[in-house]
Amino acid sequence: MRADRLVSLVLLLRRHGRLTADALARELEVSTRTVLRDIEALSTAGVPVYAERGRHGGFALLPGFRTELTGLNHDETLALLAAGSGRGEQVFGLGPALASALRKVVDALPEGHRATADYAARRFLVDPETDLLSRRLVTEEVPGSTMGVVRRAVLAGRRLRIHYAATGREPSWRTVDPIGLVTVRDRAYLLATRSGEDRTYRLSRVLTAEELPETAQRPDRVDLDRIWRERSARFLSGGDHLAVLVRMDPARREELLDTALAVRAEEPDADGWLRLEVTFQDFRHAVWALWRLGTDAEALTPPSLRASLRDRAAELVSRYGDPS
Repeated sequence: MRADRLVSLVLLLRRHGRLTADALARELEVSTRTVLRDIEALSTAGVPVYAERGRHGGFALLPGFRTELTGLNHDETLALLAAGSGRGEQVFGLGPALASALRKVVDALPEGHRATADYAARRFLVDPETDLLSRRLVTEEVPGSTMGVVRRAVLAGRRLRIHYAATGREPSWRTVDPIGLVTVRDRAYLLATRSGEDRTYRLSRVLTAEELPETAQRPDRVDLDRIWRERSARFLSGGDHLAVLVRMDPARREELLDTALAVRAEEPDADGWLRLEVTFQDFRHAVWALWRLGTDAEALTPPSLRASLRDRAAELVSRYGDPS
């Protein structure tokens, strides 16, 4: 770990020219004392790092200390920088590793190429925290220690013991055979089997994880995309999920999609509205989601949902009717 930190320290100085010990400590997520020890270690190893005193002082490298990476073209470099600019950099707990890798890539580029790519990347913004309606996009947090254990077990092919908090149940321990990790809309999932049965666990609900010494029972080759499609289809067709046909104002479409589990079909209606077939978690979920859209949406089927919304509207009219 220290070797990686020393490399990152050099690359930070290469990119910024001069940084204070406090600034380096923030970037590397260590103490100022650790930075000073690392600076001393670099100097001892022959890296030309020196201190500049005064108000605008700090640490810097002698000009010309660098290596070049010539195997990447402009678009390849730009793709890496753009990928690291979005919220997805925290996927599977690899955000710090991605930031470190990008520093190495940028630093190793030829001078003119590096400046051009860095400037271009600043023109891209990937997945900001809010959309145009100022709605904050919520990312589910997974403790770094838990994520690290799960990630290592998946890659090493070891069994996992997880303390899992399923919805509406008390947390319990389960031993699983991990298959792979999937991220969808800033939610991360562990695909696994348990006693030979397919299981999908949301990582934000894993309270604790332990890697076991036993080898996981799983195939050597895996098609995660196919497995995810199959499990998604089973999820949407099982349990108490409710399919609803709805007409709605296109201006409210995104609000509906934020709450529905899935959209099965979509087509324009004759009057400029949209006609969608969507799936909700259950009947109560459907009532809540459509009620909040008011007169901008109309449930066409099932009849029981229409009746529930009608009764709720009638009760509201009765409550706010003329008191005289």
